Amino acid sequence: MAAGWLRQLAGDAVDVRSAGSAPKDEINPVAVEAMREVGIDITGNVPQLLEYDTAKSSDVIVTMGCGDACPVFPGKRYEDWELTDPAGQPIEVVRQVRDEIRARIEKLLTELPPG
Repeated sequence: MAAGWLRQLAGDAVDVRSAGSAPKDEINPVAVEAMREVGIDITGNVPQLLEYDTAKSSDVIVTMGCGDACPVFPGKRYEDWELTDPAGQPIEVVRQVRDEIRARIEKLLTELPPG
């Protein structure tokens, strides 16, 4: 959901990469539905393992509870967003998570340097 919001709100201004420390086989269908409700299609995304090179080449790394499983690089900006895990949650809860992610993405975009 975060990658979907970032692509929607930042357009081409930000290179978006999405990965996880323990990705599932498919995107949560309730998250897909929640994002569809706001006009964002995330069905083309494929869960991917966070690779060392991806993290190393990123300016900002946003984590959502990966803890010690995520690589740490000195000098990188890290954001750890503690959010309710949408897995297994009803649509009402996933909508709340979706909206919280949007608010955090909007804030993050105001903090990124131009270019």
